[in-house]
Amino acid sequence: MEVIELKHPLVEHKLAILRDKKTGTKEFRELVSELATILCYEAMKDAKLEEVEIETPIQKMKTKKINEDNYAFVPILRAGTGMLDGIIQVVPNAKIGHVGMYRDEETFKPNVYFFKVPKDIAQREVLILDPMLATGGSAIDAISQIKLRSPRKIVFMCIIAAPEGLEALKKAHPDVDIYCASLDEKLNDDAYIIPGLGDAGDRIFGTK
Repeated sequence: MEVIELKHPLVEHKLAILRDKKTGTKEFRELVSELATILCYEAMKDAKLEEVEIETPIQKMKTKKINEDNYAFVPILRAGTGMLDGIIQVVPNAKIGHVGMYRDEETFKPNVYFFKVPKDIAQREVLILDPMLATGGSAIDAISQIKLRSPRKIVFMCIIAAPEGLEALKKAHPDVDIYCASLDEKLNDDAYIIPGLGDAGDRIFGTK
């Protein structure tokens, strides 16, 4: 497993606004989308290109393009859908799957209630989306479910991650790379990330 934490002034700037409890729903949602776009650029830096022929206003030429059919994005409901708009701007023709989970408030373990992915997911690279990697439970279960469909590759993308979640994910799925905008300090007793940004789903959808 490789953990890639983005180090960029613009990322840090946007994270500072995202974390602020005074940031409203609209701006929070937009920032999550913007950070997802930046993460997607980084996560796909090694994407394979295919040679194609196009015609510019001047002449024909050979150039290279990504085959978007090789990719699928799978947000973990519900907070993960907040990252989709930013992702679709980068790869608009990629297929989208969904994994629905909720966290047991006593055990902190995830329960799966919905799972739907493209039928041809075995021919695709899959990028799983969730703004926060806390205990790692949801990410581990989502990856396990997707691995049953034998995709070409799996990558996990989040905005902030806790060391506990990274360690758990590393033990469960050492072959999955992780891209995050920030590696935070720790989890508190309620399994929330410190310093974190609160409940991402509540802040994205205005249900806080």
